Order: sequence, then C-alpha cells, then structure tokens
Amino acid sequence: MHFGKRTFLYACLLLCAFRAAAQEKDTIQPALSDPGSWSVVVLPDPQNYVKFKRNQPLLDMMMNWIVASQQRLQVKMVLCTGDLVEHNDIVNPDGKKMDQTGRQQWENIAAAFSRLDGRLPYVAASGNHDYNIFSYSHWPKYTSYPDHFPTEKNYLNQAMLREVTKNPEGRLSLENSCLEWTSPQGKPYLFMTIEFAPRDTVLQWAKGVVAQEKYKNHTVILLTHAYLNYKNERIVSAKYDLQDAHYGQGIWEKLVKPSANIRLVISGHIGEKNNARRHVGFRTDKNDAGKTVHQMVFNAQAMGGGHYGNGGDGWLRVLEFLPDGKTVKVKTFSPFFAASPSTEHLARRRESFDEFTFELN
Repeated sequence: MHFGKRTFLYACLLLCAFRAAAQEKDTIQPALSDPGSWSVVVLPDPQNYVKFKRNQPLLDMMMNWIVASQQRLQVKMVLCTGDLVEHNDIVNPDGKKMDQTGRQQWENIAAAFSRLDGRLPYVAASGNHDYNIFSYSHWPKYTSYPDHFPTEKNYLNQAMLREVTKNPEGRLSLENSCLEWTSPQGKPYLFMTIEFAPRDTVLQWAKGVVAQEKYKNHTVILLTHAYLNYKNERIVSAKYDLQDAHYGQGIWEKLVKPSANIRLVISGHIGEKNNARRHVGFRTDKNDAGKTVHQMVFNAQAMGGGHYGNGGDGWLRVLEFLPDGKTVKVKTFSPFFAASPSTEHLARRRESFDEFTFELN
C-alpha cells in the first residue's frame, strides 16, 4: 500500500496533535517526575462533603481517583487532616446547615474511606467537629471516631500500626496512633497522628514514642488538625474553653521542636469562602537538633461556595517523594474539575503556595 505526500503529511499532523493532547493531559493530571518516586495524598477536611447528602458523590469521586491513581502515582499513604464530620452527635439537622444526622455523617465518612480499605493505608486525624460540638468546649470531650474507625477497619492500617494511646474518653483509639512504613528505597517512616487540641499527656506520649531507639533513624510525618494559619503562623490559642489543650505553638514547643526526627507536620482546620490562599500555609524552622522541620496546612472546605457549598471543589494535594530520599514535590489537584473537558483547565492550582518543592534534609 502506498501513501501520497498529502496523506503522509496529514497522518503526521494527526500524530503531532495526538501527542500534544497527551502532553496537555499529562500537565493536568499529576504525574511522577521520576519513575522511582512514591506519593502521599493529602485529603483536606471532609466535613462539608458528608453533612449534605448532595455532596457525598464528590467525596466518592476523590476516593475513586486516589484508587485509580495508585499505580500511576505509586501512592503509598493517604492522610486526612481531620474534621471528618461536621457534627459528632446532632440528631435534628435543620436541612440548611446540614441534612445528615451525626450518626449518618460518621457512616458517610466511614463508607467513603472504605473505598481505600484493603487497597491503601490511611491516617485520619480528628478535628474539633469530630467531638461533641456545641458542648465540646467543656469536659467530658467525646467522639464517635473509634466506633467508625476501629483498628480492624482497614487491615493495611492494622498491619502497620505500632503505637496507640487513649483518647480523651480513656479509649484506645487511632486518634493518637503511629504507623510504620519503609519506602522502596529502604528509608523508614513513621506516620503519626495526635488528637485535636492534644492534652499534655498525649504530647508526652508522642515525644516518648519518637525518642525510642528503634525509631531514631525514622523520618516522622506528624498529622494534626489545628496547627498553622494562612499567615504561616503557628496557632497559639483558640476560642474553645478547653483546659489542658495545645494548638500549633504548644505542639511545636512540647513535641516537634525537641524531637530530632519529626521532619514534616501536616494540618488543616482553616479556610475562608472561595479563597484558596486562606486555606493553606507553609513554614520551615529548625528543631533542637538543628534539623529542618517543614510545616504545612492544606484545606479546601470553604471552596466551592463556602460552608454550605459543594464541600470543597474536590481539591486534593499530592506529595511526590523522590528516590533521593529528601526531595518532595507538591501538587494541588481536583478530580472534580478534571472530570469534564469544559472544566479540566481549572483542575490544577499552580500558584507558588500550591505547587512547590521542599527537601527533608
């Protein structure tokens, strides 16, 4: 079979167009910059997805995208910044602020995470809304977290679980826990989470855990809820009338700064309606050992129309850990916007506070 010059030129143009479209698609969907890299996905506060029945499909889409991207991005861990629900124990939602009871909200978030069960390990922090809100400023502080996120919910989590301690009710709970994992390059990590506004006993427990000889060479990634504000300042105090409670500055002084191996802190909690910059923050400090500690806040709960909008426009953050063992590349992406050709150009946020690189050295 013979092709004329015009046919050959047309075929070349089609091939070039196809390659250009593929390259453009690659720039929209996060991709690994190195085939030896692995990723952590950060899921921001999901409370506004689960409090309205209409918003739950967006959270399902986010979870499905994580699972679908597991091999392509070599996803090894999912971290959630807390406020899993809007209201721990409401029984009479008014339909305006929310239309799901507290029990329904817990069932909704547990079901969403079930899409990861048996596929990916995850660590979910507890936030202020996960406790008895409207009375959570007073003791006893209680939560349904351990009822819906027991240790056996995801066998991958259970296999990695190394340390756990009691929550404010005196129940052993993953609210305060530590998972161990080793990278493909042989570097050991601890993924640790501590409760919202942690008590001094929790901070001392966590400090003791990371100081153990068996963990001295681990890179510790600490997950907590209320730590940084959008001005990149550690939160000093909050409006809650809680005694024996610590926020960003207290966590830094009593746990992070004295610990030689906590190298990255991730939190959520903050936000402002439709303002991406007011949902994020980042700062770097030296700990007592002279090592660099990166501290990141990432949230999206008031994007997409505020607290009564669509839940957060589907935003996720992908942290790519390069095989050099120190470089981390950050990308911010929305599977929700990426799902349609008419909105896929909105699916990546490329501002300097949303797409950047740092080093764990």
